[in-house]
Amino acid sequence: MNTFQPMKNFITHLRGYVLIVVSIPFISGCFGVAAVGVGAGALMLSDRRASESYVTDEGIELRANNRLGENYGSNVHVNVTSYNRMVLLTGEVPSAEIKASVEKLISGVPNVKSISNELAIAGPSSLGGRSNDTYLTSKVKARFVDAKQFSAHHVKVVTEAGVVFLLGLVTQTEADAAADIARTTGGVQKVVRVFEIISPEEARAIDGQTKQSTPPTQH
Repeated sequence: MNTFQPMKNFITHLRGYVLIVVSIPFISGCFGVAAVGVGAGALMLSDRRASESYVTDEGIELRANNRLGENYGSNVHVNVTSYNRMVLLTGEVPSAEIKASVEKLISGVPNVKSISNELAIAGPSSLGGRSNDTYLTSKVKARFVDAKQFSAHHVKVVTEAGVVFLLGLVTQTEADAAADIARTTGGVQKVVRVFEIISPEEARAIDGQTKQSTPPTQH
């Protein structure tokens, strides 16, 4: 009888077990990435921007933030929001000179069409202030949904120091409704429109294409 055979079988089984255990995180990671991809795809389909514009905006924000980090580090608090290649700058910088230099730096990012420089000349906002801004953004978005006057997906909300900035490809009627809802939301100090206005005909055409591109719901 071969006394080494049981040990050999045990090692073989052990290796198989280890392989399965090691594989589980990898497989889970794949599912996680897939889920993120599906979520991003759903957001893209509900957005009025063309898919390439959506991706371009993500690239603009990434490159802009990299440049800010390389040039200013933690000396400034600047938020970069790109919508249809129109960039909104919010946050705080220590001087008018730096405010201008930040705008010049970001204007050099590829694909940027225009810049709305809303940077305040002040010290960086506190953690409490930023948390309140996040809360106000959520509050405004929730009121958009409750009002049912337009699709909340069509309006991007950015809040800084209690000031709400509204972006999106919207009709004049949608812009007015969104601004009125944001303006009457408790805690909002001011509303700034950074919309790109399109005609009702353009909106219907874009929304029609979006519906056609949306895959059927799986049950």
